[in-house]
Amino acid sequence: MDPWTGPTVGELGELVVLDRVTSRLPTGSPLVGPGDDCAVVAAPDGRFVVTTDLMVHGPDFRWAWSSPEDVGWKAAATNLSDVAAMGAVPSGLVVALAAPQDTPVAVLEGIADGFRLAVAALVPGCGVVGGDLSTSSAFTVAVTAFGDLEGRSPVLRSGARVGDVLAVSGELGAAARGLGRLFRDGVDAHGEPSTAAVRASGLDTDPDVARQRRPVPPIADGPAAGVAGATAMLDLSDGLAIDAGRLARASGVTLELDAGAGAGVVLDEIALHGGEDHGLLATFPADVELPGGFRRVGVVVPRGDADLVRAGEPVPTTGWDPYADWDGVAG
Repeated sequence: MDPWTGPTVGELGELVVLDRVTSRLPTGSPLVGPGDDCAVVAAPDGRFVVTTDLMVHGPDFRWAWSSPEDVGWKAAATNLSDVAAMGAVPSGLVVALAAPQDTPVAVLEGIADGFRLAVAALVPGCGVVGGDLSTSSAFTVAVTAFGDLEGRSPVLRSGARVGDVLAVSGELGAAARGLGRLFRDGVDAHGEPSTAAVRASGLDTDPDVARQRRPVPPIADGPAAGVAGATAMLDLSDGLAIDAGRLARASGVTLELDAGAGAGVVLDEIALHGGEDHGLLATFPADVELPGGFRRVGVVVPRGDADLVRAGEPVPTTGWDPYADWDGVAG
C-alpha cells in the first residue's frame, strides 16, 4: 500500500490520528504508559540517562530516498545509540511528530511501524511511553530517550586515560557510502532526490544505502562496555575523526590511531570522516579484554598539538556538521 494515499491528518483530526499511531507503537513496560499527561518509568537505582534528537525533512532525510518505516527506524536507532553510549540500557522513548496538514495518516502509521521494528530488533522490551502530535510546514520527528544505568556509573567522554586502548564497535563508513550513492545515482536530471531514480539505479538493494536508511547501532555493546570498565565512550554519529576529537578534548588527551587497519577495521577517508553509522567509540584500560564487537583502532597518549594523530601526523577532526554542511539537501 502506498502510504502517500488515503485520508490526511488534517481531514481526520488529532484524536483519530493519535489513536491510529499509538496502536502501532511498542509500549514496553512503563509503570504508567500513554494516556495521561506524563508516563511513569522506573529508575531502579534512582538515576536515569536522558537524551533527545531531531530529524527534520531536508537536512536529515528526504521522502524521495526513505520510506516512513525507514524514518521511524532511524529516529529510534539514533536515540537508542546515544543511551547505549553512556553505558545504559534503553528503557523508554517519547516521540513527537509535527506534520503538514496534507500528510496522509498512513505516513505517520508507517513511522510508528518503523519505531516498532527498530525497538524489536535493537532493544526488545523497550517501548514508546508517550509523545505529542502537531503540525508544521517541515515534517519533524523529535525523540527523547531514557536509559537505566543498572547501578553502574555512566561512561562519560571525559574519562580516557593515557595508555588506554581506543576501540570501535559497529560499522564505519557504510552510511556515508550509501548517502554518496544516493546523491550520485538517486537524483533526477536536475540533481533533485528522486524515488524513480533510486529504483532505476537498484539502490533499494544496496547494503550501504540500507545502512543509511536504517542504521544498526550495537546497542548491547554500550552496557557491555560499562560492565567491562570502559573509561570513556560516545556515539559515532558524525564520523570517527570528528567524534574522536570530541572525546580527546573532553578527556584532555590525544588519540593515536594504529598505523595499519585493526582487526576487521578499515580506517579509510570515508570511515574517518563519514557520519551516521552510529557505532560506538570507547577507551578501555590496556589489560581489559574488549567486550562484544569492539575492535582496537588505537591508543590514548599524552595531550599534544592535535586531538587525533596517525603515524605521527595530525588527522583532521572533520565530519558531519549540520550548520556548516547543510546546503538544502539531506546530510
